[in-house]
Amino acid sequence: MNSKHILLAEDDSDFGSILKQYLEMNQYQVTWKKDGKAALLSIKNKNDFDICVLDVMMPKMDGFSLANEIIKINPEMPFIFLTARKMKEDKIKGLKLGADDYIVKPFEADELVLRLQNIIKRSHHNVTTTKTNLVLKIGKYTFDTHRLELEINNKKQQLTEKESDLINYLFQYKNTLLKRDEILINVWKNDDFFSGRSMDVFISRLRKYFKEDSNISIKSIRGIGLEFKILE
Repeated sequence: MNSKHILLAEDDSDFGSILKQYLEMNQYQVTWKKDGKAALLSIKNKNDFDICVLDVMMPKMDGFSLANEIIKINPEMPFIFLTARKMKEDKIKGLKLGADDYIVKPFEADELVLRLQNIIKRSHHNVTTTKTNLVLKIGKYTFDTHRLELEINNKKQQLTEKESDLINYLFQYKNTLLKRDEILINVWKNDDFFSGRSMDVFISRLRKYFKEDSNISIKSIRGIGLEFKILE
């Protein structure tokens, strides 16, 4: 039996009820809340969810604000946004928050279930893999792959799982020119437009994280890919 626990934050009673029933038919445990504040309270009181499905437009607290609060409580929590709006700005905002996916209504329930399965599977695989890894030395930084922390000069940067996965992959192939689609397939498991924009956002974050060591750089080669350079 699939015992994965989903937090569903959706203010539309009809849509939320149907979605909850469909997810439960697929053997998921679902906690459904109709506004952002109620959903946040569930996270605070019982942080045992495997993934959060967040509607963007909700009363009391919107999906973006809710995601920000969830990240503070559990940076490793995967989440996806549901929205009836097709605004490009919303998608970019969701990507910057670190969303694992972004689904525009209306959508097929089967599609949501498949995306949830893939994200949960990848998330649990990453947790298992990370726990077997050691602390890595990257230039002047130390990268704790278990705690998902990047440290330099006693300053620690808490990472998300996706940031950690990307650093792991780039460091594995340091000083090597990597094609964009190679990075996308290995880290995002997808090379579509959404994933490509997401990767651009994450690369910008990593450049900021590593800026205190001038011997580390992430160089973009137009039309080809990236190179994670570390000068010895």
